[in-house]
Amino acid sequence: MSSELGLDDTTGILRQPWIVPERTSAGLGWDKQYLSVQRERPYRASFAAAGTHLIVLHRDGPVTVRRGQGKLSRSRQVPAGGLFIHPAGRDLTVELGGALSTVHLYLSDDVVQDAAGGGHPVELAEELGTSDRLLEQLVLSMDETLRWWEPAARTYLDQLGSMVAAQLVRQHASRAGSLDDRPAAGLGDCQFAAVRALMEERLAEPVSLAELASTAGLSISQFSRQFKARTGLAPHRFLLGLRVDQACRLLRTDTAPIAEVAVRSGFSHQEHLTRVMRAHLDTTPGAVRRGS
Repeated sequence: MSSELGLDDTTGILRQPWIVPERTSAGLGWDKQYLSVQRERPYRASFAAAGTHLIVLHRDGPVTVRRGQGKLSRSRQVPAGGLFIHPAGRDLTVELGGALSTVHLYLSDDVVQDAAGGGHPVELAEELGTSDRLLEQLVLSMDETLRWWEPAARTYLDQLGSMVAAQLVRQHASRAGSLDDRPAAGLGDCQFAAVRALMEERLAEPVSLAELASTAGLSISQFSRQFKARTGLAPHRFLLGLRVDQACRLLRTDTAPIAEVAVRSGFSHQEHLTRVMRAHLDTTPGAVRRGS
């Protein structure tokens, strides 16, 4: 069953009639996260609570933003790079004082609670114009992934979502439920063997972090920490390495066209394979095939 988020899972800001997104994750099968990039006009409105957490990254500014109503309202001039965080399950009244370019990230509460370790429920704080360089870079990385979307990037995208959730829990929780900062134990031999077997079986297909974690019998956050403790690599980096290895084997032993080798190895097309091989091996598929 798909858990892709869409406009129905957002606060409603993006349904304002004058907002025309430059790009969104709609229809791409993104699991438990929704991203939209747009230009917003000044407005004041109230929105019903949504089941997702909202992180708004200001791409330009400064611009004055007010949230809340009456004596409980507060305003701030937010510069470029500032973040607006609104927790799931709370109504929102907001006033935007000027035109603004934004990235909206909506994140399922399941991802945040999983990042907290499954103990006491975590609530995020309402924040206005906060600065968090790591969270800013993670949101920008998600936008970059959207801009150059490849189905093979599914595991990497899930990893970014988990990292966003972890940073929200570490730095933006309003009360109980912090991450366990003790060093993670690595995956056991049987767990690692099962996960690697699934990766190798699905090299030519997108595979989600949730599927890999389920194979190991762990939550996504536990799996990510324990996998890196075992291998020294995040799951998406390890999987990418397997795909590159597979492509190199096929290029040396198979006469299939390079475009076919790319697809059989989990890359979207020949150019995708070439880009990855240049970045990671400082070579090209053609050079590998020629043995040079």
